[in-house]
Amino acid sequence: MIEEIAKVIQSSRSISVLTGAGISVNAGIPDFRGEKGIYTQGLYSESVFDIDYFLENPKLFYDFAREMYPVFEKAEPTKAHKFLAEIESKKPVCIVTQNIDFLHEKAGSKSVIHLHGSIEHSHCLKCGKHFSFEELKNLIITNDVPRCDRCGGLIKPDVVFFGEPVLDFDKAVHCVENSEVFLALGTSLEVYPANTLVQYASGKRILVNIRKTQMDYYFDFVIHEDLDEFFERLEDFMEVSYE
Repeated sequence: MIEEIAKVIQSSRSISVLTGAGISVNAGIPDFRGEKGIYTQGLYSESVFDIDYFLENPKLFYDFAREMYPVFEKAEPTKAHKFLAEIESKKPVCIVTQNIDFLHEKAGSKSVIHLHGSIEHSHCLKCGKHFSFEELKNLIITNDVPRCDRCGGLIKPDVVFFGEPVLDFDKAVHCVENSEVFLALGTSLEVYPANTLVQYASGKRILVNIRKTQMDYYFDFVIHEDLDEFFERLEDFMEVSYE
């Protein structure tokens, strides 16, 4: 099957990709619902990303952020990230990611749609002042809940919380509809509306995820495997170098 997948990717003129937390696990960023996920182990509840809870009690999120921001900062792209960036240098590749890290950009990918936003930037909910990743990181080191130095308002990272609409979904649909191959990588396909994107794919559909998903039957090719191990094997059948 791996050789057939390589031929499909190699011969395609355009590719769309949906990536989930699984693509960043090998970079040291834990997922949420996996075997060692943040929710699974009970480290934090889903309230950590609930917008109403955040507005009432932002400390829970910022306790999480104090632990995770250094992890995000040190994380480097995985083989999977690098593979996608290398393919994009040869043909159109549009990435739709559910992740709030910026590892796709670190790897060199240019066309990235962040459905759930990114921690790269934050803003004050009162006056709108913008803060960089570095600025917010420094603020959460010294403050339980960071406040705006201009107006004292609550600062919120530019990520989509539960209860908020996703970003650029129309662009994501256009990306998937207009590609010859659709890849779903490291995603459980449990989160709406990202999991509906597979229904817009008109070409070959390829899923690589370490565990079965409820939507496996939508795909032409299904691989249950660690992503980096998969791309190491795929490399043997493709003219791709991403080290």
